[in-house]
Amino acid sequence: MKNIQVIDGAVNSVYDIFAATNEEFSLIFPEGQDVAFIDEVYGRGDPKALDAAFKAIWLRRIPKSEANGIHGLLFYELEEKKVYYPTRKDEEAVNPNGSRLR
Repeated sequence: MKNIQVIDGAVNSVYDIFAATNEEFSLIFPEGQDVAFIDEVYGRGDPKALDAAFKAIWLRRIPKSEANGIHGLLFYELEEKKVYYPTRKDEEAVNPNGSRLR
């Protein structure tokens, strides 16, 4: 199982963490990536398979105090964040001018 933190643009978002099987994780995150945006996920994947995967994932919320790592970030409604993750890898996050964030 791999943990996914959901970063939602809603004002009342709580950034929950959910467990995904390796198969579910690979539907959301292409090989080598750990950052995804929901519109891109559905743009490249089979909607029925993704709906089924998310239905299962949403049943596996993990309290943050019990999470053993975060393996992926999934953004909802935050298009403006895409510029910071051009490679869709968290460790390679950059500012819009290309300078590293870390």
